[in-house]
Amino acid sequence: MNKTELLELLKKYQNGTLSNEEKDKLDAWYLHKASDKRQLNEYELEDSYEYLKSKLPLVQEKKVISLWPRVAAAASIALLLGTGIFYFAKPEIETQEKSIQVVEKTKEIAPGGNRGILTLSNGKQIILSDINSKDIIAKEDQDEVTIKMDANGVITYVINPNAETSKEDANSFNTLSTPTGGQYNIVLADGTKVFLNAVSSIKYPTQFNGDQRIVELEGEAYFEVAKNKSKPFIVKSDHQTIEVLGTHFNVHAYANESAVKTTLLEGSVAVSSKNQKAILKPGQQSSLTATASKISIKEVDTEAAIAWKNGRFKFDNADLKTVMKQLERWYGIKTEYRGDVSDVRFNGGTFRNKNLSEVLKVLELSDIKFKVEGKTIIVYP
Repeated sequence: MNKTELLELLKKYQNGTLSNEEKDKLDAWYLHKASDKRQLNEYELEDSYEYLKSKLPLVQEKKVISLWPRVAAAASIALLLGTGIFYFAKPEIETQEKSIQVVEKTKEIAPGGNRGILTLSNGKQIILSDINSKDIIAKEDQDEVTIKMDANGVITYVINPNAETSKEDANSFNTLSTPTGGQYNIVLADGTKVFLNAVSSIKYPTQFNGDQRIVELEGEAYFEVAKNKSKPFIVKSDHQTIEVLGTHFNVHAYANESAVKTTLLEGSVAVSSKNQKAILKPGQQSSLTATASKISIKEVDTEAAIAWKNGRFKFDNADLKTVMKQLERWYGIKTEYRGDVSDVRFNGGTFRNKNLSEVLKVLELSDIKFKVEGKTIIVYP
């Protein structure tokens, strides 16, 4: 029951035109407001009302103190303020019945943040949230490489300028990974900046020996590759390889999604898969599926592709299930669908630092409904 419906019922009460069913619903609304100072949303209220309604015949023969004088007071306040949102002190009502349990208000689900795990070449894992800024995290390759955290919490690799290396020297590899609700930034030994999204990992050498710079990605990352014409930068992900010399691009390669997408912001990249190869221009996005015979390319809104890096959700005609997968990774939720939602599309967006309830309110502007049950989001068309 929303604010408009509530005010309508209260006006009917004052005019003496409430039906029995409407009186029951208003009574149920007041019971919940009175017994819990926290506010119920309309789905919780509906559930609680149906539960109370099923119990009403059991208490009609008992002596129950009427709630209606209190509802009258609530109505007066409602019409005076014109909002329909109230908080009441718990009334002292005694009955011979056992107290009825009402639906609890949904606990807020907070957004993710900077969380990451660094796995060193010797297998040691470091929880990065436990490290203080400007700390030396570790040393690798016989102290040739120092791993630090800068003042902004970014992982950096500093090579000893006096270290002697050759193309034949074996590389040591580290892995940076993020959990559900985590993201993290890193600067590789060549100066390349990598922004890692939630539920992702990147494996990379502690220093780039040899004639190529090769990293392996699972999930999503945005790259700002340091230019080096003599040493190509290569990103390997599911079903594809990306080769660049120095450029900015985003790779979306989650195992639970049907397509691997590469979006170019500046420079150029070569995307290869099996016997296929495509060269992207700025503003283009390649898409590749496991069953596709060729790499598809289209013009896209690049801001939507990298919105996550800039602290936003931004949707460009995105389907509902794609949107919900983003929320699942960032808020640690599960989604259940009740009905056909295949034709639901979203444009626009909001900030990633908001609680989930605030994001769902934005999505509900597209005529979709959500019900929160713990960490499960039920979606209704």
